[in-house]
Amino acid sequence: MERFLRSQGFSRHLVITTKYQEHGLLLDGSPTRSNVRLHAGQLLTAAIVSHAPNENLQPAELPLSIVYEDEDIIVLNKPAGMPVHPSQGHYTDTLSNGLAYYYQQLEEPFTARSIGRLDRDTSGLVLFARHELSACILAEQMRNRDIHREYRAICTGILPESGTIDAPIARAHDSTMERVVDFDRGEPAVTHFRRLDMANGYSLAAVRLETGRTHQIRVHMKHIRHPLPGDFLYNPDYHVINRQALHSFRLAFQHPITREPMDFTAPIPDDMRTILK
Repeated sequence: MERFLRSQGFSRHLVITTKYQEHGLLLDGSPTRSNVRLHAGQLLTAAIVSHAPNENLQPAELPLSIVYEDEDIIVLNKPAGMPVHPSQGHYTDTLSNGLAYYYQQLEEPFTARSIGRLDRDTSGLVLFARHELSACILAEQMRNRDIHREYRAICTGILPESGTIDAPIARAHDSTMERVVDFDRGEPAVTHFRRLDMANGYSLAAVRLETGRTHQIRVHMKHIRHPLPGDFLYNPDYHVINRQALHSFRLAFQHPITREPMDFTAPIPDDMRTILK
């Protein structure tokens, strides 16, 4: 039975947690153990474990743009300037704080389990798992690169019609935050882009990542001399926008429970759109 549960996306830890929960595992309606052999035609029921809310996550009433929600996942369109999770200097103004308040009002349990993150000043789609089984399955999809995200970026100058940037990225020697292209010590990083529009000395690009290095799009666009305007680390030019012009536009994945294909888009925000007008 344990092997079957693992094949359905249960982590080893989740199998243990489930089997010790009251009525966590039922075989044909009766309590069972995880080492029982399964046979064709039997009905196995596994409870979805709900954890108590994180006491360190303070609920805060914040505006949320919910794109999709069911009992297993929630997809939101995050505004620029809002972190996904609390960190130093941002303890109550994050997407996780807002979700904690939202589910508190619904009297439903919530533990913040984001599947992938966006930088504070990057806008767009963010996926959260609503329970541990969804989190396990979606994390495995992330590892297998089965969650597909496409970005929209405004870049300085006129980009080529399309291209691939294959340049390893490493942490800068004198910074805990900044990243650089470094062919000696960097980790592999590959970015694909297509130019969608151009105006006023800027280009709109559709960007897709093969790898998920920190600040990858921002670093790679600077590397090819088309940095994002408004980027405080890599191009602090705030003439047209006051944050990096980067948006998580599309998110596609398989639903962790129903296994149906899910595909969402979020429109480019006005602060990026006006650059090309």
